Amino acid sequence: MKTRKESDSIGVLSIPIDAHYGVQTLRGFENFQITGQKMRPEFVHNIAIIKKAAAKVNGKYGYVKKEIADAIITACDEVLNGDWDDDFITDAVQGGAGTTVNMNVNEVIANRASELLGGKKGEYLCHPNDHVNYAQSTNDVIPTAGKLTVLKLSDRLLKRLAGLIQALEEKAQAFDGIIKMGRTQLEDAVPIRLGQEFKAYASALQRDFKRIQNTLQEMYVVNLGGTAIGTCVNAERNYVENIVPALSKECKRALKKADDLIDATQNVDCFVAVSGSLKACAVNLSKMSNDLRLMSSGPKTGFGEITLPAKQNGSSIMPGKVNPVIPEVVSQVAFLVIGNDVTISLAAEAGQLELNAFEPVIFYKLFESITCLSNAIKTLTVNCIQGIIANEKRCEELVGKSVGIVTALCPYLGYKKSAELAKEALAKDVKIKDLILEYKLLDPEELEKILDPYSMT
Repeated sequence: MKTRKESDSIGVLSIPIDAHYGVQTLRGFENFQITGQKMRPEFVHNIAIIKKAAAKVNGKYGYVKKEIADAIITACDEVLNGDWDDDFITDAVQGGAGTTVNMNVNEVIANRASELLGGKKGEYLCHPNDHVNYAQSTNDVIPTAGKLTVLKLSDRLLKRLAGLIQALEEKAQAFDGIIKMGRTQLEDAVPIRLGQEFKAYASALQRDFKRIQNTLQEMYVVNLGGTAIGTCVNAERNYVENIVPALSKECKRALKKADDLIDATQNVDCFVAVSGSLKACAVNLSKMSNDLRLMSSGPKTGFGEITLPAKQNGSSIMPGKVNPVIPEVVSQVAFLVIGNDVTISLAAEAGQLELNAFEPVIFYKLFESITCLSNAIKTLTVNCIQGIIANEKRCEELVGKSVGIVTALCPYLGYKKSAELAKEALAKDVKIKDLILEYKLLDPEELEKILDPYSMT
């Protein structure tokens, strides 16, 4: 393989001659072969958007020569078009607070800009640090790119969550007239409408939707312009005042420069807040999935109150078995999101003094949580919720056999007498209603009204 020589303060390395990345990227690639997964393309592209905005500001005010700034802008557009995706080789988890991926982007843009200026790769007519990274630091570029990526990935998440809420509300309306037994601690409680259960699921997820929306507002506040520790060292006033508006224009989002750039550089609690809202949503989704599995269990020897869409064979040995695979995968995603939240919390807490060095793992796990949760919501909506069928006769049968309806008799017969009747009905395997009529405790017409399941709901 043909190579070129590049050097940095550590020494000299041989770089593949056709590679747009340079020596600092290669060092990071060799040092951090951790997850086997490269940085997310969305994240890399958002770094490129920041570089483009910076080049426009630096070119406008003469901090970088116009022809170099223009070459950087063109190179950034090519990166955003996906032209050089293969040159972004760094692992998603890396030491150095993201310096490796920042330099990977800087070097790719610098080498491509150098070519546009008539030079060769490695010649650096456009320099990765002096030009592409001018007035910037890893410490303000990387968290800003992370926030932009969270916002981009969350657009799809919220859209899919809204679709799931709508599907649940439609089922709530369709199932409103179906009475089933409510259960507490998995034991018979009192009747409830199946539609009410589905409405409750929708209500919980509506809270999650608002909670996620609220925490995402913090992603619009960025520390770009603060450079190394938030003191704006090496950044001129015109750059500091104009870089966030320029970036807002490029990414089409109403970003705001943090009031306290030092705080915004030191602390990453905003990402903990987003992760926490995702965790809460994951918990609600998994609880709902547990319910769906229970209500559909059997189908002959379990509750069997609903039927989930049959999506694939449930066993390699038991013919005809169909498992609740969609709720199962949703719960597994919930476990993943909850685990990621722990990682994000620990990484945020581990920051020291003027910087948190652990943003790469925060972003790796946060991006994963958003993506997996979004995909789980999609399959839950399309492959499960929309196709659920209510087994009305089975629900009616279980309500009729249950002694849970005895609760409605307490105001008329008292708690103690009602409990005695429930115990006797279970022992004799007869209906509560029949015992009351046998003992002539209540008038038949009055009893019908009291024990009307729908009125109890």
